[in-house]
Amino acid sequence: MTRSVRLVAATLAIAACGDSSSTSAPDDAAAARGTLASATTTVLLSGLDSPRGLAFGPEGALYVVEAGNGTINGPCIAVARGQLCYSGTGGVTRYWKGQRERVVSGLPSQYNTTTLDVGGPHDIGFLGRGHAFVTIGLGNDPARRVEFGALGADLGHLIKLEPSGKWRAVADVSAVEAESNPAVGPIDSNPFGLLVEPGSRFVADAGGNSLIEIQADGSMSVVATFAPTSSPAPFNTSEAVPTEVERGPDGALYVSKLTGVPFVAGNAAIMRVVPGEAPTVFAGGFKTITDFAFAPDGSMYVIEYASAPVFFGGPGRLTRVAPDGTRTVVSATLEFPTGVTVGPDGAVYVSNKGSVPGAGEVLRIVP
Repeated sequence: MTRSVRLVAATLAIAACGDSSSTSAPDDAAAARGTLASATTTVLLSGLDSPRGLAFGPEGALYVVEAGNGTINGPCIAVARGQLCYSGTGGVTRYWKGQRERVVSGLPSQYNTTTLDVGGPHDIGFLGRGHAFVTIGLGNDPARRVEFGALGADLGHLIKLEPSGKWRAVADVSAVEAESNPAVGPIDSNPFGLLVEPGSRFVADAGGNSLIEIQADGSMSVVATFAPTSSPAPFNTSEAVPTEVERGPDGALYVSKLTGVPFVAGNAAIMRVVPGEAPTVFAGGFKTITDFAFAPDGSMYVIEYASAPVFFGGPGRLTRVAPDGTRTVVSATLEFPTGVTVGPDGAVYVSNKGSVPGAGEVLRIVP
């Protein structure tokens, strides 16, 4: 069983469950997790190719990474769940002063012709003007990259975007998994969440179940690993699958866990990470967390990809966790959301329909 994040189309997810409980979530399940609040939701962008991470740039524009679509532009290789093909259709779109622009295209991405999964650019972060970084996913054993030839060389990397739209790889994040397999288990790497800070970049490897720090000189080290959680038979355990990393108001690092197959409700959590110490649960009881973000007031907004008891059925959710721990469900009708950020205007921005090439959205939500 792969430990990578697999963002599948809704129909495939429901079929995989084979059980009506995966198609919807009872209203009282959301209520048990927090008060259901009213919110105003506006579609800011539409027609995106599998949108994932979001961030505001130093000039105030909103950037969203797009993992790509089903176009095949290179070799295909056989994998456990079908055929994985090089696509190279990832990109970055900017929304600024009411206008949208695809500022980067042709980033490395892959498309599974059987499951229809798309993997590629997953998150973006900034360090002043002209310094944007993007994680490029892999979702495989790093040793298999050579099967894509030269096109596969930059999969599993952290890349830097230039103002001109050009880009270059700055760190082979997946090499850490290939060389040391820090969390043990099958060798699998999928760089996903990203935190950019002066002197360091932190990457949540959703395949390797680890948090990697990349120094400015390119050296890499393991900050933390994340253990599996218990799941019902016949699975028994679920892989951690870390999806995002943020710096908290208290100075600690925080990492979200999606948790893997069978994606049991309640297993997902936000972990607090202090280097040199074992990660601890900060906020638990969630399901399939794909992203989270801190607001200026110290509250946290958490995105859940789906809400059914198991697997990927049911609507996605946006929940606010107040500094005192009080939870408010801001939206319980999202469709496979994958990214979230809080804007300078106080609104919450969400990548919606993140598994749907050509139909992805960015929503502006005012709680």
